[in-house]
Amino acid sequence: MMSNKGKDILARGSSLRSCDDDDRGGAPTLSRYESQKRRDWNTFSQYLKNQKPPVAMAKCKSGHVLDFLRYLDQFGKTKVHSQGCAFFGLPEPPASCACPLKQAWGSLDALIGRLRAAYEDNIGGGCSTETNPFATGHVRLYLTEVRDSQAKARGVSYKKKKKQKKKKWRTAALDAAGTS
Repeated sequence: MMSNKGKDILARGSSLRSCDDDDRGGAPTLSRYESQKRRDWNTFSQYLKNQKPPVAMAKCKSGHVLDFLRYLDQFGKTKVHSQGCAFFGLPEPPASCACPLKQAWGSLDALIGRLRAAYEDNIGGGCSTETNPFATGHVRLYLTEVRDSQAKARGVSYKKKKKQKKKKWRTAALDAAGTS
C-alpha cells in the first residue's frame, strides 16, 4: 500500500505557491518559469524536511537529489516497459500491460534545470558545479540512464542532434569562384 506522504508534499508545494501569489500584492507577477522554479524549490525543500532526520538545504548532496527523483517516479504518467514485457521496444504497443508508470525523462531534465537555477538563486549566488547538488556528474549520469532506458523501452534510439558547421560567407564565395 502506498502512502499519501508524497501527495501531501506536492499539495503543500501548491498551497505554498498560492499563498505566495496572494501575499505579493502590488509586486510584479512572476513569469511561468519563475513560478514553476519557486514551486519546485518549495517541493524539494519540503521533501528534505520530511526526511528522517530532516536534511538542511546546506547539507543537501547529490544522493538526496537522486532519492527525490526516484521518489517522484511513483507520481509519473509515462508507461515504461520492462525488458521482460512483451511490448518492450515497441513504439506503439497494441494493448496495455502491467509495467510501471514513471516520470518522463524530459520532465526530470527540466525539473533538474529549474532546481539547479533555484539553488544558485537561493543558496550560492556564484556557486560552482561542485557545490550545487543538482549539477553533479551523478545527477547527469542518472538522467542519461533514464533517457536511454526510456528510449529503449519505446524502441526509439535517442541521438543528440549535432550542430552543423556553418561555412563562412567568404569561404563559400571562394569555393563558388573556384568552381566557375
